[in-house]
Amino acid sequence: MVNIGNDWDDLLKSTFESESYQQLRRFLITEYRTQTIYPDMYDIFNALRYTSFSDTRVVIIGQDPYHGAGQAHGLCFSVREGITPPPSLVNIFKEQLSDLGIDNTNCGGTLTSWAKEGVLMLNAVLTVREAQPNSHRGKGWEQVTDKIISLLNDREQPLVFLLWGGNARAKQALITNPNHLVLTCAHPSPLSAYNGFFGCRHFSKANEFLKQTGSQPINWQLPKRSGSL
Repeated sequence: MVNIGNDWDDLLKSTFESESYQQLRRFLITEYRTQTIYPDMYDIFNALRYTSFSDTRVVIIGQDPYHGAGQAHGLCFSVREGITPPPSLVNIFKEQLSDLGIDNTNCGGTLTSWAKEGVLMLNAVLTVREAQPNSHRGKGWEQVTDKIISLLNDREQPLVFLLWGGNARAKQALITNPNHLVLTCAHPSPLSAYNGFFGCRHFSKANEFLKQTGSQPINWQLPKRSGSL
């Protein structure tokens, strides 16, 4: 059974015991045995491991994991240590520099410090075949991640949901609690970033909302790598 190691275990117990999840699990066993799948099976639930339900303050929803070798490690938009930030993440850093004056361009692309700040970086689909984006779409992950979003929606403590691009905006129907702030815009991909992602100022807006509702703002500054100024 899945063992996340925090409050998500009790909250998702019935989901992980459901027949739909057991079907997904059987599918994944075959996929990991016969295909190259990302992320590593032990990293699938890292978003939940790094950011407990009770600690979540901001939710970023991605599509599915990076499908290149060595990139994905269970947090949307984040890559493993030592991997060059992909174009979408580079654009996220550009918007943060413009919005907050925070320069993360020489800090690598590993976003675990954001996760530990309370940013749940959740892909809608948690696994993918190598070089085949959306290859695990419709296999059962959506029921799991929709449940996660619904549980967060039901929370009284105000949260910020950042929905970038069409796949993420499709989840907006699950977020009905007026306590929460939902911010939507184009995806940070180079194909769409100039259509509304750049200039969205979502990072400062999120922090201002958190402060107004009694929460600590997110420290979006990534740790500096050794040797960087």
